[in-house]
Amino acid sequence: MVAAFLSAISAVTPDARLTDSHGRVIHDLRVSITDRCNYKCVYCRTGEVGPQYPELGIDEYLRMIRLFVGLGITKVRLTGGEPLLRHGLLDLIRALAALRTPGGEPLDLALTTNGHLLDGLAAPLRAAGLNRITVSMDAVDPAVFERITRVPDSFAAVLNGIRAARAAGLTPLKINCVLLRGFNDDQVEGFARFAREEDVLVRFIEFMPLEEGRLWSPEIVVPLKEIVARIHRVLPLLELPRREASETARRYGFTDGRGEIGIIAPVTEAFCGACSRIRLTSDGKIRTCLFSQVEHDLYGRLRAGASEQELRAYILQTVQTKEARHHIGEPGFLKPSRSMVHIGG
Repeated sequence: MVAAFLSAISAVTPDARLTDSHGRVIHDLRVSITDRCNYKCVYCRTGEVGPQYPELGIDEYLRMIRLFVGLGITKVRLTGGEPLLRHGLLDLIRALAALRTPGGEPLDLALTTNGHLLDGLAAPLRAAGLNRITVSMDAVDPAVFERITRVPDSFAAVLNGIRAARAAGLTPLKINCVLLRGFNDDQVEGFARFAREEDVLVRFIEFMPLEEGRLWSPEIVVPLKEIVARIHRVLPLLELPRREASETARRYGFTDGRGEIGIIAPVTEAFCGACSRIRLTSDGKIRTCLFSQVEHDLYGRLRAGASEQELRAYILQTVQTKEARHHIGEPGFLKPSRSMVHIGG
């Protein structure tokens, strides 16, 4: 099936662009290829709930991604769960690396991982055509890290994976840290030093209500301003300009020019107005926002025999329903119908 897909790539031609009803151009597709994970991070999973949704065939993900690319998607990020657990991952990346946008450019291909299996896969991933990688890592203290993941020896495995990815050329290499007050917020200054020592871009993320349990409250969120102030006291920072309007992170460089951090603040400083993302779950449902209450069954239509034209029309129609913004912390806010591990990061 992969070979047949590759032979059809030349058929991708310029087409309509994905623009929602609020005038935002959608060019970033996040695709979950599994909701399985080998970690049980305490802020994410209850530890009792495993995979809930089916995985599709690699060829089926390829067909759906190709539809999005034909409509103007230029960035594809593979997520999970933990995508490195997925059989056929390298085949998928090779096929995606061969795709071209309507303008003839290769896709910007990235992957988010917890890093546990990355040491042995970094070089093969790069050889297959992956451009960049992001590692989810919520502490730089080994004991704290392993208390979070609930997996022994996980810190050493992830650190080895980070270094292997950097050596393989999967750069700029980003580290995502979700901060929770009273839980791992004592790691902030350590992460700033880690960014400089390991030559990585650390991204702090405000904790969002996407966990399986009911842990979230506004008091647990560590806001952007506090993070910046704490780091600035020990390692002076200078805010950097955005690379593009839809960039989610506020960027800060160290004043001596060595290293960079970023802060993604969807709770205290929401960036919905410039959102360029859409998501595809591991079972082929389109989600127009992390906090959507409705899913759109693209795979169901594909499996029922819908034509390519009909599927593209369905995607265009779905994008028009994209929400203007989320409503975290507002009266009547409802958590999404799936938790983060089952949506895809």
